[in-house]
Amino acid sequence: MKKPHPKAISLKPAVEYGGLIGGIAELLEAARRNAARAVNALMTATYWEIGRRIVEFEQRGKKRAEYGEELLQRLAQDLTAKFGRGFSYPNVNKFRQFYLAFPAPGILSTPSIESIHTILSTPSIESQRKKSQTSSGELAVRDLAARFPLPWSHYVRLLSTKSAEARRFYETEALRDGWSVRQLDRQIGSQFYERTALSRNKSAMLRKGSVASAGDSISADEEVRDPLILEFLGLKDEYSETELEEALLRHLENFLLELGSDFAFIGRQRRLRISDEWYRVDLLFFHRKLRCLVVIDLKVGKFTHADAGQMHLYLNYAREHWTRADENPPVGLILCAEKDDAIAKYALEGLANKVLAREYKLALPAEKRLAAEIEKTRHLLEQRSRK
Repeated sequence: MKKPHPKAISLKPAVEYGGLIGGIAELLEAARRNAARAVNALMTATYWEIGRRIVEFEQRGKKRAEYGEELLQRLAQDLTAKFGRGFSYPNVNKFRQFYLAFPAPGILSTPSIESIHTILSTPSIESQRKKSQTSSGELAVRDLAARFPLPWSHYVRLLSTKSAEARRFYETEALRDGWSVRQLDRQIGSQFYERTALSRNKSAMLRKGSVASAGDSISADEEVRDPLILEFLGLKDEYSETELEEALLRHLENFLLELGSDFAFIGRQRRLRISDEWYRVDLLFFHRKLRCLVVIDLKVGKFTHADAGQMHLYLNYAREHWTRADENPPVGLILCAEKDDAIAKYALEGLANKVLAREYKLALPAEKRLAAEIEKTRHLLEQRSRK
């Protein structure tokens, strides 16, 4: 059979081909979004079920758990050893908090979930459950997924709201208006719930809140490449968190040295031992003008109070073991390279007085400048990794 000439394709009207490629692109984007949402629903239901089992195990129905912390630490260690990333102590604790914030009575009250008990009591399923505990667990999680229409990232953000009423409000509005996690984050950050509650024209406020900003949308590719989904599936992104952190540290090291002659590089990944635990300081500099050590800790995620506590630990150690008699107290710099929300914070609490703290702030690079540099570098690195 005679093969068609390659140029024959170009004879088709451009409009027809444009319609073909456009339709295929829409089909693939819709499929990707649906796949991401299906995984998200199962992931969220799984984490809720993990939280439920933790709470029931540690509390046995009581409000206080005697060995809660020890249990979470052990679970984090064992789950990480078996399943890899995604099961650190903060994450396992988040599963527990998730269940406590969305307890069983509210979750199991929907018709689809109430049917779980009926489904599991049928002869065929009952026999499967006796043969394999995993089968019934999978079935329960599959049915639970219907109760969590929002992605896991939304629920993580909702957990940051202390008020149950505010949490319900944001959950409802996110569902009603199809908020992306960026829009939800922006609304919580702007205290949309509190402003709506105080407003005389609540309908107008809700209409205004339903309008998305330019940066709120999330592409299908971003939904599929969500680090939380990749982590749950045990998949590695093109640019892993460790690689990203290493690249950011290298750039930050060069950036500080290029600021002038004040920063002198001492070391990277400097080890220190506190009690029976080993830690590593990401970067260690000496500031010649201030005559003090600068301890730098880089986090790829969001800033938390635990980061500040860990830096306080580092500074106490550096003050006692690394600082010489003729030097000033060390200063800490916490850099959090959260995507689209980089933060730089100096830890100056250990200084003797406010005058010294002011002197440190004047001599050191501005926090906003450092955060902007981290944000720019992360964006460039991620763009480069996709090429």
